Amino acid sequence: MSLFGSQNREQLRLTYAEAWRKHREGVPVSPLEALIADVILRHPEYQALMTDAAAAVSHDAAPGQENPFLHMGLHIAIREQLAIDRPPGVRAVAKALQAASSDPHRAEHVLMEALAETLFAAQRSGRAPDEQEYLALARKHVSASS
Repeated sequence: MSLFGSQNREQLRLTYAEAWRKHREGVPVSPLEALIADVILRHPEYQALMTDAAAAVSHDAAPGQENPFLHMGLHIAIREQLAIDRPPGVRAVAKALQAASSDPHRAEHVLMEALAETLFAAQRSGRAPDEQEYLALARKHVSASS
């Protein structure tokens, strides 16, 4: 089951804004809210948007502009994959990426790029995402960094 599967766009965005509000106020957060707040912490460029719940809900990325919710959602997806090592081997690839760059955040971004490319290819072809292709795309970055 998806963490956000039953939420619509507005509810999902409010979840991000609420997690950020709770973090800023120092009030207790759920594990999911802590994960969201940590991702927002690592993206200062999104913090003002997350501070204004109404702006977060109504935000539409301009053509060619990065969608902050997609970006943060990919971070969360990668962290969930690493927590359970699914697809099998993703944790080892992430460790190799971190060792090559000495930057865990950069390693997440490499995995995110590979995941986004894999999801886009699956969507275009009407098939399920190819986990092995995803890992192969990420491993190419390990080889290039070595």
